[in-house]
Amino acid sequence: MNAPRPHSQHMRAALLMLGSTVFFGLMAVAIKLASQTLHTFEIAFFRNFFGLVAALPLLLRHGPGLLKTTQLPRYVFRCLIGVVSMMAGFWAIGNLPLAQAVALSYSTPIFVTIAAVIFLHEQVRARRWTAVALGFVGVVIIVRPGTDSFTMGTLVALAAAVLSGIVSIQIKLLSKVEPADRIVLITTLLWVPMSLLPALMVWEWPRGIVWLWVIAAGFLGTGGHMLWTRALKLGDVSALTPISFMQLPIVAVAGWLLFQEPLDRWTAVGAGVIFAANAYMAHREAQLVRRAATSAPIEAAKPGE
Repeated sequence: MNAPRPHSQHMRAALLMLGSTVFFGLMAVAIKLASQTLHTFEIAFFRNFFGLVAALPLLLRHGPGLLKTTQLPRYVFRCLIGVVSMMAGFWAIGNLPLAQAVALSYSTPIFVTIAAVIFLHEQVRARRWTAVALGFVGVVIIVRPGTDSFTMGTLVALAAAVLSGIVSIQIKLLSKVEPADRIVLITTLLWVPMSLLPALMVWEWPRGIVWLWVIAAGFLGTGGHMLWTRALKLGDVSALTPISFMQLPIVAVAGWLLFQEPLDRWTAVGAGVIFAANAYMAHREAQLVRRAATSAPIEAAKPGE
């Protein structure tokens, strides 16, 4: 009777990750639609404001105690970097072809590996460095330095990926001492005033259907984040990472249908190379976690230690 449970858990994790991927893909489409009439700063603010509204049920579920933390300085630092990364990423979505902007965002795990070495002093062996190098090859294929495709927009998208990598390291550090729901709620609470200040400099009220796009961006972003964190709790990172790349065909089709953006073959090839690099890094990470989990009891059982 209990045998099917692991399979059921893996299936649930896969469905949660697929749902998260669809949410993030649709969020990118909503941001692209809103960017036709609104400044990036305003889109970021409304995404955070309505994202906070979507996250408030967490406070109802856990009570005011969820907001109690001794890590406020770390939250502020993480959120400042996160806001800048968000604005850069949203600007890229609004000014680059959707598929290209999303493909470049998938270079984040490359920079996470580098940031882990710098900030966490993690040891990365030759095979993972090879995967990082392969990921950079994919980035170069997409941006193609020296051609018309190499623009300021591609540099902004890469800057967003670099900053997102640093944010991921900060989340990893926070998650060791803070529950996931607290991280989501406090982060969103801080993002609202942080993104409001630059938005006020270019303020213009959304009109008509634009309200739908900014509200959708907020709810889809928070919903996608919640599904993503729960998927990673249930499933193996190496198995779930390939599912997250379904976002690329979603936004490619949306870009073609809504914005008449043909999928550039170099973007497709580069995204495939980045996907291969990310899949291998996720596989290696999962191997190391499993190895540590199985060896810990053996180490603990050694006599005299």
